[in-house]
Amino acid sequence: MTVTTTAMPAHPPALHPALPMDGLAGTLVARAWRAGTPAGPAVVALRPDGVFDLSRQFPTMSTLLETEQPAQAARSAVGEYLCSVEALLENSRMDGRDATLPWLLAPCDLQVVKAAGVTFAASMIERVIEEQAGGDAGRALALRSQVTALIGTDLSDICPGSAQAQALKRLLQQKNLWSQYLEVGIGPDAEVFTKAPVLAAVGHGQAIGIRAESSWNNPEPEVVLAVNSRGAIVGAALGNDVNLRDIEGRSALLLGKAKDNNASCAIGPFIRLFDDSFGLDQVRAETVHLEVAGEDGYTLRGINTMASISRDPEELVRQTTACHQYPDGFMLFLGTLFAPIDDRDEPGGGFTHKLGDVVTIHSHWLGRLQNRVTHCEAAPPWQFGLRALIANLAERGLLQGARL
Repeated sequence: MTVTTTAMPAHPPALHPALPMDGLAGTLVARAWRAGTPAGPAVVALRPDGVFDLSRQFPTMSTLLETEQPAQAARSAVGEYLCSVEALLENSRMDGRDATLPWLLAPCDLQVVKAAGVTFAASMIERVIEEQAGGDAGRALALRSQVTALIGTDLSDICPGSAQAQALKRLLQQKNLWSQYLEVGIGPDAEVFTKAPVLAAVGHGQAIGIRAESSWNNPEPEVVLAVNSRGAIVGAALGNDVNLRDIEGRSALLLGKAKDNNASCAIGPFIRLFDDSFGLDQVRAETVHLEVAGEDGYTLRGINTMASISRDPEELVRQTTACHQYPDGFMLFLGTLFAPIDDRDEPGGGFTHKLGDVVTIHSHWLGRLQNRVTHCEAAPPWQFGLRALIANLAERGLLQGARL
């Protein structure tokens, strides 16, 4: 659903716009690149009195999230003062940075980045239309009318895997309209795929990528759960699960090409850990706002209301861990209600990104994630992988007696 009349919520003027509406009241942890000899990534806590490097106790974010009570561990760790919160957030903006000051990275490190798809009824219908259109945006408008005439626009009352869902499946099969997207949308099994390799996600202020060959694509504003190796949900962040609709629409077997590309996964600005101020109930009730601002003056706004999700976040985590272990934990995108259908250029062409688009994703509890669109081929190449991380931590003396 595209919402073009809903403005981004006003932010209290005393707070930095990247922060949640309650400022630093919650337990906010992040990863920042800090200068030095050698320079390297640091696990940091954002507190009213500044940004503190916790890397001596927690060399990786995965290590912190593995503690029995991550929020308490993050609050009680002494850490090394780096700078003010304002300085970190200002130096993480898209327009240049001071290399002598720290800036934000994606807040996860050793965790696999997973994503759940087709978890909202409105976006599920759009996936069906993509499939029927074969990735051709020009055919989507006519197909949208045909599909919604048969199945409607609201399937939110149907419980996935229920007898009612099975009855609808039989009806749609009779009409030759059953789709693999409906199978994972209202069937018993959720779609969970790997969005990005370990350490490949980009953070707040960094470029976000679309493939140069794609002519029909969009952002996907989502809540991202932070889950440890025990399957415990310990926090959440904002994310952009960039989607290349033309490539996935040609074939679902091209999902990897549509979803996993250089700079195509943004998470941040930080992870808000579960504590007395924030938990799963707030995640379930969160509203995620999106704004796309083009260099051509174009603006698109939309929302993703978590209350409309078809599968509960705990159920999605359960299905992710049912037959797979994640010894370093994982990040899980929960899917989106947002599926833009407004025309950007010619009638019937729908929405697609243009280079230079600024994508802003904001929510009450999780702050503001902002990235500028470029081509995957032009974005900074991903070069800091696991070998580089381990070598860097060793060179900085952070592995002596520490557990990754």
